[in-house]
Amino acid sequence: MIQLLLAVIYLSFISLGLPDALLGSAWPIMYPEFGVPVSYAGAISMIIAAGTIVSSLMSDRLTYALGAGKVTALSVGMTAMALLGFSFSHSFWLLCLWAIPYGLGAGSVDAALNNYVALHYSSRHMSWLHCMWGIGAAVGPSIMGRVLAGGAPWNMGYRIVGLLQIALTAVLLFSLPLWKGRTAANPESGEAAGPLPLRQVVAIPGAKAVMSAFFCYCALESTAGLWASSYLTLYRGVPAATAAAFASLFYLGITAGRALNGFLTLRLSDSALIHLGECVLAVGLAALILPLGQTAALAGLVLVGVGCAPVYPCLIHSTPILFGADKSQALIGVQMASAYTGTCLMPPVFGLIANNLSVALYPVYLLLFLAGMAVMYQRLCRVTSR
Repeated sequence: MIQLLLAVIYLSFISLGLPDALLGSAWPIMYPEFGVPVSYAGAISMIIAAGTIVSSLMSDRLTYALGAGKVTALSVGMTAMALLGFSFSHSFWLLCLWAIPYGLGAGSVDAALNNYVALHYSSRHMSWLHCMWGIGAAVGPSIMGRVLAGGAPWNMGYRIVGLLQIALTAVLLFSLPLWKGRTAANPESGEAAGPLPLRQVVAIPGAKAVMSAFFCYCALESTAGLWASSYLTLYRGVPAATAAAFASLFYLGITAGRALNGFLTLRLSDSALIHLGECVLAVGLAALILPLGQTAALAGLVLVGVGCAPVYPCLIHSTPILFGADKSQALIGVQMASAYTGTCLMPPVFGLIANNLSVALYPVYLLLFLAGMAVMYQRLCRVTSR
């Protein structure tokens, strides 16, 4: 039963990843239809991320009240509704409206499942869990690329993914009995008997450093994913349909990297894998910055994805170890909120840069967040080792 539940959790993370890259891959086709500037993709991304921040901050209370299973099923169902709403939208403001339930559905399930796996499963399962997210994130733009290449409108890509989410919601509803007895507080493991106040969570030594590291990481990852297709189309001259397919290389890099990372956890610590990821990220960004041609740029995009692979799951998995199992759900909630704050604010800022300066600054912008993440992670290690 435990392994069957793990398979359901993996499916849930595929569902989380499916819609994440749709907007970036379809936006070069969408924005002329709506008559808005290219930078407006950032506005939709900001609304989605704002919803995830709110629901992440509430995740400790929601998970304690309902359990991880019900939170997951409700959240995936809400996301499915939002995606179908996107598919029937023909104005920019309708997209903004449907972005609200999309964001609210994503935050709680992310925090609840991450904490559940961090407490009950080994580090390799955390990496493979996020590999499942990468599979979903790679499949999403691939679906959109095929839809666009076949001459269908972008709406059909969203509709297909929305229907897949409905099917996954049904699976989650049928799986609810598997969660019974495994979602309540467990005094023997040190899990919290109730939610912690936000002020108390932020005051924990090391909390601000880990929140800042998540902010920088997700600013890098979300900007890289959202603007990859536009960067390839507007700066590298790749056709829109081809760019939508190539943008999935970033997510394929994350997916392959996390699959490999699951095996590397058997020999390397979470900290060592995070440092390794930072080094690979630096190499990938160098390939994008240097004038080495289109092939090197595509390879660099894959390396950026591979470098991202170990950072997020290893940071999350180390949370109960660094801060204690009794604080992990609350801390993972604020970590998710910080992560989505980076997702909310930083891709729109790059949209303004691309609109007013040049989309060619894409890899330089990513490099700034890599530097910030490295500094904050070093500070976290110093504080928690005392």
